[in-house]
Amino acid sequence: MDAPVDRVWDLVTDVTRIGEFSPETFDAEWTRGATGPAEGAWFRGHVKRNQKGPTYWTQCKVTVFEPKRHFEFGVMMRSERPVNSWGYRLQPADGGTDVTEYFRLADNVGSRMYWALLGRLRGKTNDRNIRATLERMKAVVERQPA
Repeated sequence: MDAPVDRVWDLVTDVTRIGEFSPETFDAEWTRGATGPAEGAWFRGHVKRNQKGPTYWTQCKVTVFEPKRHFEFGVMMRSERPVNSWGYRLQPADGGTDVTEYFRLADNVGSRMYWALLGRLRGKTNDRNIRATLERMKAVVERQPA
């Protein structure tokens, strides 16, 4: 992205703006007393699965917070362990910022069965949605004044 790391970092860690970028998550808000990004902060995301439904809220917890470098959150299901994680890695590059968004399933029997059955389709959807999210973020962050 043709923008400094500070500007990109502020955008990727502001979960309340995810609805502007993500094809599936159209709203998010900080919860449990959190007012912004920090390790251990909780938020909830409003998701429309595959852009069609069902629509539901997910409980998420920031699991990695390395300012201006790495931001990750886990999607939590009835426990303190994430069922999957989403994250962003930032690296300064030629006056701009290289941004990598990633998705990772938890390593457990349920996730392995799910991935064996639906992984190929879901993987393609995630790849497409990651590309769309990053392109939309890029358009916004490059439009901002320096």
